[in-house]
Amino acid sequence: MGIACGIVGLPNVGKSTLFNALTSNEAEAANYPFCTIDPNVGIVNVPDPRLRKLSESYETDREVATTVEFVDIAGLVKGAAQGEGLGNQFLANIRACDAVAHVVRCFSDDNVVHVHGDVNPLHDIDIIETELVLKDLETVEKRMENVQKKVRANDKDAKEEHEYLTGLRTHLDGGRTARTYERDDKTSVFIRQLQLLTDKPVMYVANTDEAGVKNGNQYVDAVRTRAAAEGAVVVPICAKIESEIALLDPDDRDVFLSDLGMEEPGLDRVIREAYRLLGLITYFTAGKKGTRAWTGPQGSTSPQAASVLHSDFEKGCI
Repeated sequence: MGIACGIVGLPNVGKSTLFNALTSNEAEAANYPFCTIDPNVGIVNVPDPRLRKLSESYETDREVATTVEFVDIAGLVKGAAQGEGLGNQFLANIRACDAVAHVVRCFSDDNVVHVHGDVNPLHDIDIIETELVLKDLETVEKRMENVQKKVRANDKDAKEEHEYLTGLRTHLDGGRTARTYERDDKTSVFIRQLQLLTDKPVMYVANTDEAGVKNGNQYVDAVRTRAAAEGAVVVPICAKIESEIALLDPDDRDVFLSDLGMEEPGLDRVIREAYRLLGLITYFTAGKKGTRAWTGPQGSTSPQAASVLHSDFEKGCI
């Protein structure tokens, strides 16, 4: 469906390590800022036990999972909205994505450099969100300038849009994200057209150590509190361990997970949550020749779902 989840965060918080584990790729992951410049893109199967059960029931010859596209976007820094640290390029990469997985560092390790010298996930979140809000403010103000010309010409629609934009600008100017701005259906249309960075759905990936995954820690707890206030989700993982798990064959992986006291890789939760953030649902076709998971937007009717298989199916669907 051409949709993607962008992995964002400050430099050196574990984004590329997470991306490598998700995609079993070898994108550069180094202990210094800006080891990613151009975004890395990977297509990942969505874990779904229903697909396997259907395949077994139909003794399927071929199994096709549904997928999510992940984009590893280079680390943002303070001043990105003004172009610092290749900021303009990075922000454009975020704009091209449909949802955001915000990776924050939630572990202490003197051997791993932190771009600001100390571990403070809430401060890290604020830095990223501030840069995105500043860029959104720039977008809104440019749009207001264009609309103002039509307002002077007594364009009624332009006057209405200008009112919406004024309220949105005030909201953003207070340091708040666009996704927290209250809106009705009509306002939503205006805002959607702006393609604002902070209007994208977000989840926080708390990159912690092994103990933090099992029991949490002060950093993970702080991110959970922040996310609860925003209506966002937190997925704690240990990117280092996940990168090791991703390289194992299925049998060894199960043993490794059992030794760690884990039922599934943390990456599975990240993938499923990204799928949910993107507003997707899964449905299936099954038979001897093949069992396949298909992707459609939430709220799809049966005929609309059938059209994903073939456009003619929507017309003939009963």
